Amino acid sequence: MKLIILDRDGVLNQDSDAYVKSVDEWLPIPGSAEAVGKLCKAGFTVVVATNQSGLARGYFSQADLDAMHDKMTGLAAAEGGEFAHIAFCPHGPDDGCDCRKPLPGLIHQIEDALKVSAEGAWMVGDSIRDLEAGVAAGCKTALVRTGKGEKSEHKLTSHPTLAQAPVFEDLAAFVDWLIAEQP
Repeated sequence: MKLIILDRDGVLNQDSDAYVKSVDEWLPIPGSAEAVGKLCKAGFTVVVATNQSGLARGYFSQADLDAMHDKMTGLAAAEGGEFAHIAFCPHGPDDGCDCRKPLPGLIHQIEDALKVSAEGAWMVGDSIRDLEAGVAAGCKTALVRTGKGEKSEHKLTSHPTLAQAPVFEDLAAFVDWLIAEQP
């Protein structure tokens, strides 16, 4: 199985420092749904690993999150894509869970749900903590400049395990590169 793990906010949809709290605020990044479709058509299994502390903070409900994910899933499906699993951390930063990135718990949840290893899979994110979670689970990592990616990019060179991570303008650029690299 060729597994691709995507962060959500800043990779698939516009991010917000005020949190994405509703389906109306969930705005796709141009080209992201098409990129998911391209991945699936090329034989990749696409999953999402996303911190959603807005649940713990009371900024939105589980029903709101489900509606956002339904919108995300529908947009990907319209482009021939699907998400094999969506793992999310509902906890706040002080809750002491094992699933909040940069910890690899969400990736382990994906492994358990799909009965696969994430070793060697790609973790694509817009923040250092996304990539750290990937490294902790044995993934290759890539940073996108969308979302918080431009702010995160300058931190890569000083990070011992992430300095070689490739950087792309957006998810679509990563997908085009990845598919071109396939034998």
